[in-house]
Amino acid sequence: MNAIVALCHFCELHGPRTLFCTEVLHSPLPQGAGSGDISGQNEQAEEEEGGIQMSSRIRSHSPAEGASADSSSPGPKKSDMCEASGCRSLAGGHPGYVSHDKETSIKYVSHQHPNHPQLFSIVRQACVRSLSCEVCPGREGPIFFGDEQHGFVFSHTFFIKDSLARGFQRWYSIITIMMDRIYLINSWPFLLGKIRGIIDELQGKALKVFEAEQFGCPQRAQRMNTAFTPFLHQRNGNAARSLTSLTNDENLWACLHTSFAWLLKACGSRLTEKLLEGAPTEDTLVQMEKLADLKEESEGWDGSEEEKPSSQPDVVEGQELSKSSPEPSLMPDCNSWNVAHRRLSVFRSLRHMRQVLGASAFRMLAWHVLMGNQVIWKARDMDLVQSAFDVLRTMLPVGCVRIIPYSDQYEEAYRCNFLGLSPQVHIPPHILASEFAVLVEVRAATRSSLYPTLFDDEQSLNKYEFVVTSGSPVAADRVGPTILNKIEAALTNQNLSVDVVDQCLVCLKEEWMNKVKVLFKFTKVDSRPKEDTQKLLSILGAAEEDNVKLLKFWMTGLSKTYKSHLMSTVRSPTSSESRN
Repeated sequence: MNAIVALCHFCELHGPRTLFCTEVLHSPLPQGAGSGDISGQNEQAEEEEGGIQMSSRIRSHSPAEGASADSSSPGPKKSDMCEASGCRSLAGGHPGYVSHDKETSIKYVSHQHPNHPQLFSIVRQACVRSLSCEVCPGREGPIFFGDEQHGFVFSHTFFIKDSLARGFQRWYSIITIMMDRIYLINSWPFLLGKIRGIIDELQGKALKVFEAEQFGCPQRAQRMNTAFTPFLHQRNGNAARSLTSLTNDENLWACLHTSFAWLLKACGSRLTEKLLEGAPTEDTLVQMEKLADLKEESEGWDGSEEEKPSSQPDVVEGQELSKSSPEPSLMPDCNSWNVAHRRLSVFRSLRHMRQVLGASAFRMLAWHVLMGNQVIWKARDMDLVQSAFDVLRTMLPVGCVRIIPYSDQYEEAYRCNFLGLSPQVHIPPHILASEFAVLVEVRAATRSSLYPTLFDDEQSLNKYEFVVTSGSPVAADRVGPTILNKIEAALTNQNLSVDVVDQCLVCLKEEWMNKVKVLFKFTKVDSRPKEDTQKLLSILGAAEEDNVKLLKFWMTGLSKTYKSHLMSTVRSPTSSESRN
């Protein structure tokens, strides 16, 4: 995360001062932040906090190097610093702390002030504002402020107990500065929790020191006895006590460096940016709506689940599961081989299914799927039926898929367009003779091999024979919908892998869903006459009968979000004025 974390202090003599800051460096270290690994100057320690491993180096330099770093530093002059180190964190000549992130080759550098003059100015202004005008009620707590020019700041002010200070406490703040306002606001809960933890630790250490000093020499009674003595003189010049003295922790700055470096690393890793090329697809919107509906149903109005009739299959995430389906259970070891062998009898892809069923039978089945007719599979193997539905559903938008994987009774077409049945289930005669349904019966094969195998584990499908029948069989010379011809062309092209064919299906569905959106807007929203609709279909290249049926069926798969957006646009005053 490109940000700076700083610890600030309000000095009673000099006002707001920056004590310690940690910044992120993606480039080589600046001058004064460490000049290489010379002999005798490095003390390495492996720091691991929150699963992030860094190599921390505490560097020490010769007096000449320290003086050079001090002379080029943009920080305040020594005359502006308290003699007792109240305004100073690192001693003169101390080069600071450096942690190297091995995963990203990013360095986290800690100083009292940033080395870059512009960064020093930004941190200085944020420090002054956090301890003067930008304060929350009670002067202790988080607040957000900033602008585009000087950056945006998350500031958390707090008090540290000090037996020698006015009011027995001193005022500090931890600030996080970055230029990305949205990122900083989204990181508010994370920063608040982690910074609050650092503050609690500092306050806990200072409270122990304060209680020990008060027990040994109570300052309140002493001040009451010397009420007429000037306050600054009675403290004997100890107004500016360092934070290490207040907490009795000599390794305080090294610990703060580790905490600030981890905070920058973790806060940058928890949020990632993704490039979205255009608006979300209809499938994505429909899936989001189904998840929202499922969550609402699971919560219920009164916190209890409603009982469904025993004859109605359960609905889960837009799909329906029959009550006759066996519940998951732990299978005995003796049946593990049979279960694994049974699961090999599945369809892998549309290309696999086409080779198993044959070109003509697959075309008939795919035509009924694309037209929205009911597809019925009768088989004993539930895994086989489920795999068939998983493969066939890839040809349709998500909103057009309604599945009952396996049922012990026939379900009407309005409830599902994919229905799995056991061989004993009776199907009404009018359904078998209907042109709006197709039946796939899985029978025991009469020959040892009905088709050439693509993979070794597909030989188990040789024991089945697939019979595809319908009341309205698709003629071989029928043109069919355009998308079906393109799908078959992709499946027959052996130069295309299965993954490439899947991407072709995604592109084809998006292409035709865009046509569906145009047709929906034209006919349902604008209510154009039939003559104009025919002209539009010709422009879209979908004037054929099968293409029109496909568009009308796919129109039912449009998301509620898209439909409501169009309707609200039509009802808005600006839309009505433009039409007039």
